[in-house]
Amino acid sequence: MGAGHGHGHALGNTTQHGHGHGHGHAAGHAGGRHRWRLAVSFLLVGGFFGVELAYGLLSGSLALLSDAGHMAADVVTLGAALVATRIATRPDTTGRRTYGSYRAEVFASLLAVALMLAVSLYVVVEAVSRIGASAEVASGPMLVVGALGLAVNLVALFLLRSGASESLNVKGAYLEVLADTVGSIGVIAAGWLVTATGQTFWDTIVAIAIGAFVAVRAVSLGRQVFAVLGQHVPAGLDPALVASDLGAIDGVKDVHDLHLWTLTSGMHVATAHLVTDDQTRNHAVLDQARHLLRAQHGIAHATLQVEPADHLGCDELGW
Repeated sequence: MGAGHGHGHALGNTTQHGHGHGHGHAAGHAGGRHRWRLAVSFLLVGGFFGVELAYGLLSGSLALLSDAGHMAADVVTLGAALVATRIATRPDTTGRRTYGSYRAEVFASLLAVALMLAVSLYVVVEAVSRIGASAEVASGPMLVVGALGLAVNLVALFLLRSGASESLNVKGAYLEVLADTVGSIGVIAAGWLVTATGQTFWDTIVAIAIGAFVAVRAVSLGRQVFAVLGQHVPAGLDPALVASDLGAIDGVKDVHDLHLWTLTSGMHVATAHLVTDDQTRNHAVLDQARHLLRAQHGIAHATLQVEPADHLGCDELGW
């Protein structure tokens, strides 16, 4: 297919579809649609964070402190997600951001990954340092605060769940809250085990388990974030199939320079050169190609260049 050749040829029949980045797209933007869910979750989690941190310090529970650390990361992540959704839907007044600011949400997701990994590392290091040392752990506050934290996190999870499948930004916040939910369950389990056995090492074991769980989720989200930043083909799209479908349009003789990537969650982008041997059909070819990409492959923004069969410019570039 000769991918990577000749972007931006100045042919008179080059047509762009689906532009308008940054101009009133909040209603159709995945992160923007769920902004209120992020806001309510931010208020709930932020309000409880201070309570859990105070009781964690008073009780001496590493599991409770680790969960407070996760909740602090939740507050920052949710706050960053809220700011990112605002930036992503803000009109560009500079004229320099031709794709708008939608990538702000992807960077917010990257921040969530970094925070999750940092908290996990801290918890594991602190837990290992406690091995063999005696520690006084008040199990009563662990149980009470763990139960309250679990209730707060479950409400936040319920709010964010529907948006997590649509927006990478919301998914980052959702996974952060999910990790904290598991942390709250771990705090309750650790408190019960310490109470039942009188052995405080259960607090350390549960803390390590929470840290490992969060790290695995962070790595999974990180792979998705770097796939977007690396402009990989979106999950679920097959470049060969897209090229084949475009090539099957009546009048199209060849498809090359096909590129597929994700701008932000739910916003897939494509560019392609379509070769025809009948220039009178260019308008029809463009309309059919645009409809095909949107209806069959979920690509709403496509920049398509129609070229005559005798055009030779596409072989001039080598990347």
